[in-house]
Amino acid sequence: MTTTTTKKNSAAPEPRRSRPVIGLPASAASLGAAIGAVATFASTFLAWTWTAEFPGDLTVTGYPGGLQLLTLTGALLTLVFVVAGYGVRGLGWLTPGGKNGPVLLFALGTFATTWYTVIAIAVKLGGLANLEPGGYVAAAASLLTLAAALGLPSDVAGDHDNPNVWQRFVQSFKAPTPKEASALPGWAEILIIAAAFGLGLFVFTYGIDTEAAELFIGYILLVAFGATAISRAGLNRRLAGLTSKHKNVTVTAAFVSAFAFPFTQSNDAYASIGTNILIFATVALGLNVVVGLAGLLDLGYVAFLGVGAYTAALVSGSPSSTIGIQLPFWAAVLCGAGASLIFGVVIGAPTLRLHGDYLAIVTLGFGEIFRITMQNLDGSSGPDVTNGSNGIPNIPDLDLFGFNLGEPHTILGVELGRFSNYYLLMLLFTIIVVTVFRRSDQSRIGRAWVAIREDETAARAMGINAFRLKLLAFALGATLAGMAGTVQAHVTFTVTPAQYKFVEAVPPNSAFLLAAVILGGMGTVSGPLIGASLLYLIPAKLQFMSDYQLLLFGIALILLMRFRPEGLIADRRKQLEFHETGQLDAPKGDIGLSKAGV
Repeated sequence: MTTTTTKKNSAAPEPRRSRPVIGLPASAASLGAAIGAVATFASTFLAWTWTAEFPGDLTVTGYPGGLQLLTLTGALLTLVFVVAGYGVRGLGWLTPGGKNGPVLLFALGTFATTWYTVIAIAVKLGGLANLEPGGYVAAAASLLTLAAALGLPSDVAGDHDNPNVWQRFVQSFKAPTPKEASALPGWAEILIIAAAFGLGLFVFTYGIDTEAAELFIGYILLVAFGATAISRAGLNRRLAGLTSKHKNVTVTAAFVSAFAFPFTQSNDAYASIGTNILIFATVALGLNVVVGLAGLLDLGYVAFLGVGAYTAALVSGSPSSTIGIQLPFWAAVLCGAGASLIFGVVIGAPTLRLHGDYLAIVTLGFGEIFRITMQNLDGSSGPDVTNGSNGIPNIPDLDLFGFNLGEPHTILGVELGRFSNYYLLMLLFTIIVVTVFRRSDQSRIGRAWVAIREDETAARAMGINAFRLKLLAFALGATLAGMAGTVQAHVTFTVTPAQYKFVEAVPPNSAFLLAAVILGGMGTVSGPLIGASLLYLIPAKLQFMSDYQLLLFGIALILLMRFRPEGLIADRRKQLEFHETGQLDAPKGDIGLSKAGV
């Protein structure tokens, strides 16, 4: 009898499926989500309003436009992942991390975009009377899709006994470990990488090309939920595995996609956003050397960008320059990078013996001292060098090998304007900075930086000269920022002290640069590039919210630190640091001899 009890208690419990957020059979929930997605897709071919005053012209039957295209895309992706959940051959590759979580997230994104559109039409045009039947159909169908998706069981085990509906809903967003995928041919993996970067270029270009704020808000809603759904499906990890396997192909595909961007733009004003994003992203990547690799909290980093910009403005032939000389561009770049390097060493040598908050306060002070000094060198408060608050205007456009970057040029049958020309020049500098960062990260020096960042005392004990290596990181980051500043001076025509405040509504500034590194993912190459793109693109497109941008920015950072402290793109070390306890799990089940009748 005792033996029988022991076997009964030691047997593994039967696995139970997780309880859905809404109590529906899984098959009925999947069918309802599929029907709702098809109905939502069909609703985009109906007119949603009778007047073309709303951006995007949603009055045409049989031809989706504006925000209808976003709803159509969300409904189609929802349907694809619902079908993938049925085990259709080939589509299972899309859901290595789970099949129901992505459906819920895509349904939620489609619902948010559709209902935002309906509400925006009613608010902008003056009431629900401005909606056509297609708008009501879209709202009802997207609601049906979301309700059915909430009925799907969670892919994460362990929440079946939880009576709290909200907690089970949040649990539906958590991704389990993706399943191992069967090996693909090398050519197929390369095609997947190329397709991923091509899709990324299309999504990014679509966001830049949106003219109305209503369209951009809908775009942000769908992209945010869509990116979370892709992560929940495990596709990001699967793609990361392919990119780490084909690193050279990945780098080539990334820069080919970036090179193609200006050729997709018919308006040079949109190319200007891309140019400034590259400047911002390049400087953020330089800061990533200091913060992400060496772990030095620098709050005055934008000053090094200003040193490079002011140096280039003084030696590039501006009529307002007090020096009155004009050097070729390559010499101006060397001057700007060299001046920033000198400032980095001069500032770093006496301050890098400080740690943590003390170092942050000193670098913050340096940033403000630089801005105030440039403002006082006006011939009144100090020597006449920088023209004070007026800055150095009328910086001439660059002329490289007879190619004037300020004039339109036709390349490959496409006319590239001034900002497209500077975009391609800045892309070259970005390639240089990325190469320097990758080589540094993979070198002995890079490993020493990481050791200092993780535990400086232990690094010193292992024989690492921490002060010398921290000074090297500080100087290298300053040099990269100064190099980007030489291009910024020619792009903006004018260099003024107001451009280099610690906090300013329009980046780049020290606060936004640091936020870009943290948002994207410290210590990675693509993280600061993505973080900088988001932090520049969103304020540029939401000018009508300028009074609330810093408030929304703060809320976004709080949410990010709560739900994804390692950043959007995080390396393995950061994921373990923020999500692993480092302790063994407590034993579960009936263990010991007490249950065996002893």
